[in-house]
Parts: sequence; structure tokens; C-alpha cells
Amino acid sequence: MMGTQNHTGHVPSWYTATAADVWARAPLTADLDVDVCVIGAGLAGLTTAREIARSGWSVAVLEARRIAWNASGQNCGFVLPGFAASESSIVERVGLAQTKELWALSEAGLEYVRSTIGEIGAPEIDPVDGWLSVSKVDDPEGTIGTLQLLAQDLGAEVEGWPSERVRNVLRTNSYFNALYFPRAFHMHPLNYALGLAALAESSGAHIFENTPALAIDSGGVRKRIDTPQGRLRAAHVVLAGNVHVGALMPRIAGTLLPIWTYVAVTAPLGPRLAQAITFHGGVSDGERADNHYRIVGGDRLLVSGRVTVWEADPRGFAGSLAADLAKLYPQLGEIRLEHRWSAVLGRTIHGMPQIGELVPGIWLASGFGGHGCNTTAMAGNLIARAIVDGDDRWRLFLPFELIWAGGMMGRAAAQISYWWTRRRDAARAQQVRSRDGKVAAARPSLGARAKAARTAAPVAPSAPMDAAMKVPEVALPADPDLDAAPPPS
Repeated sequence: MMGTQNHTGHVPSWYTATAADVWARAPLTADLDVDVCVIGAGLAGLTTAREIARSGWSVAVLEARRIAWNASGQNCGFVLPGFAASESSIVERVGLAQTKELWALSEAGLEYVRSTIGEIGAPEIDPVDGWLSVSKVDDPEGTIGTLQLLAQDLGAEVEGWPSERVRNVLRTNSYFNALYFPRAFHMHPLNYALGLAALAESSGAHIFENTPALAIDSGGVRKRIDTPQGRLRAAHVVLAGNVHVGALMPRIAGTLLPIWTYVAVTAPLGPRLAQAITFHGGVSDGERADNHYRIVGGDRLLVSGRVTVWEADPRGFAGSLAADLAKLYPQLGEIRLEHRWSAVLGRTIHGMPQIGELVPGIWLASGFGGHGCNTTAMAGNLIARAIVDGDDRWRLFLPFELIWAGGMMGRAAAQISYWWTRRRDAARAQQVRSRDGKVAAARPSLGARAKAARTAAPVAPSAPMDAAMKVPEVALPADPDLDAAPPPS
């Protein structure tokens, strides 16, 4: 199965430049019978294959290109609890009790990644604890509302940080309150995926690279999967190919919005970095795919941001990502970028992953865009246990049905919504920065407000949240990224 070490087929990035052993696997060249066929060797497919193989079942993984060649191995590396959908939106759809169960599953996915890193034992994965979700708007009421939902209602391990504590480790006046998740962490996702593949193979799974699945015949007990040089037969088929299952299952692919995000890594910053950032965990300061950053390689910053619903040259966004860092931390001086790349995610309309059985023997694990490192692990375990043990916990995701993403019109609407959100948030942040500082100084601290909220009589949760989030109408600033990469004609 093993060939020579090479990066052919992987997106050139800081991850490939610092990858551990990248061994090419041979393609499938003969007919093969197995218990389970997994299509896609990203994080979801590899987790599923490993867990099924550990139970003694025979498993084959078909990968059209290379292991973790796209988002699984090229994302920003954050391993967080929760989902891309907000906790409040999940409560609205399924109620608090089921939301609590789903949150627990998402945390189990995070802990699976953590424990698997320990089993792999590769220092190149480099896990670093902690994640700060910071606010660019002085809104302690909103932070407290979210904190209460997470900590009190869902049982999450999370802390509320006031502005002064945030600014002590992130030395910028652009940030205010934050939520800190001590169990979250960040890592080298490509090295994790490669280690996970090795564990799957050591458990008995067979991984075939450069082997696209061309067609599936789902009739009968044994499903047939055609590939360019061989046919595979299996009792179960797991589709874990995300947006790339379009040619194989166009109706499934049509339920996902393809979203390209952009990542860059700076040149070494040296002692300047400590003048700006002393927090070594991950940082997020925007909604959706904007903006995430973390320290890598000792004195570099990896930054991820911007969104397009078409593929664009990442060099067109690199300057904007560097400008974001320079605006936040002018003490960094000139910021030079050494690596730039992009990856495409599959995002569902409701923001929740697609997990379950489509028809008898055909399983789906997809739609992880925006929150994939923990949810792919969660999905792989749920589907493995469903196939091997008949466990039906995957049914918790049934309320989040497959919804058509709207085709080109849906993609256009998503792009416009993203641009609008960025401009709105920029306007709010600018308004806060220019506001008289006496207003903020007169407010009780986040800690004092949290204590008061815990002892106060219950009130309707929407009222204080709505009041806290209200911002007067302001003119939206221009966005140079609108001209960075025009959509295809």
C-alpha cells in the first residue's frame, strides 16, 4: 500500500511544508469485497474507517485524490466544541434538552481528537490548549447571555473574560469581552489526518488514493461501487466526500453551499510578536469564517478569513489578511506572508452537519463547514457505532434535514449575506471605537454583571439580548475585498 513520500496532490501550504511522513497510497486496481466502503479520506471518512476496522470489520477507503488534500488538511486547525449553527438557533429548532445532548456529542468529538493525538504520538501535530472568542463590540450583556446558555443550560466548560483581561494577552484596543474555552485547542490538521490514516490502517482498513468512485449501485444487500480500475462490493457505503460527491450524488451535493476560505502564514515575527500577543491558544473575532488566528512555528501567525462562493486566487486576499493583523496590532510593524492557500468547505443552510442513513446501507457524513475538526470525529463515531452496533444516536440529527442550498442563486445570496455581515460588523466596531470612553467606563464589569445575572429573578431571555445588540444605523464602510476576486461569468 505504501509508496514514496511526496506532497503531489496536496495544496501547497505551511501545512505541507511542515508535514510529517506523506506516503502515497496505491490506487485500487482489482475487484474487492469488504463489509464497509468509505468514500472520502478526509477526517470524517478516516475516523469512520478506523472505528469500524477496530471492531473487526473489513473496510476500504476510496479517495479520489490524496488523504486530507482539501479542507480536512488545510483548515485553520481549531478544534472546538459546538457546531457552526449557534446554540440559540439549535434550541429554537429542537429544544433545550436535545440541544444539550447534541452539545455533549460535539464535546465528545473534541475529546476524541485529543485522545487520538495522544495515540498517534507525533509531536508535529503540536496541540495547544485554549480558544478565545472575542467581541469587537462592547456588549457585556450579550456575552453574559451566551455564557449563561453555554455554562448553565448546556454544561459547557467556558469562562467570561472582561475587556481588561482580554487586552492583557491580546494587546489591541479593538477587543472587548470574550468567551474562553479552556478545553478547546488548535493543531496541525494535516499531520493529524496523516496520523489518523496510519491508525486506521494499523486497525486493518485499506486506503486507496487516486481512486474516485464513479458510480454506486445501491440495490440489493451488497452495494457495488465502480472505480476506474476495479469494482468494490460492500454491505454498507459511507459518503464522506463533502462537496466533492457532486458527480456521484448530485442531489446530495446540491444541499451544500461550497464556500472557499483563505489562509496565510506570516514570516517569522521574532520578538515583535510578544509585544502584541501573549495568548498561545486560538483566537476568533468574527462570525462565520472571519477571522481566526493563532501562533504557529514559535513566532509566526496563521490567519484565516474571507469567504467566496467561487474559487479565487488566495494571493488576491493575502494582502487583506495581513492588513487585518496590522490594523489590530500596529506594534507588529511590517507583516510579510510566506504561505497562502485556500480550501473549499461544504456548509448546510441550517449550519448543522448531515449525519445519517439515506437509504438502507447508504450513510452520509457531510456538511461540516465552519466547525469541522470536532464534528467530523463525532460523525465518524456515530456512523461506526450505528453500522457495527445498531446505535441510533445519529437520529438526533434528523430534525436538520437535507435542504437544497439554492444552486447559483443560493450561492449569490450567501456571498451577499457575508459581505453585508462584514460591513455591518466593521461599522459597529468603528462606532464603538469612536464612542466616548466614559460610557463604557460607567458600566459595571463583566464579572459584576455575571454575578448579578446569577442572582436576579428569571426574565425573558430575548429582551436584554435584543437591547444589548441594538446599534443605531450607520453608513457602511467600503470593502476593498469586493474587488479582490470577481465571480466567474
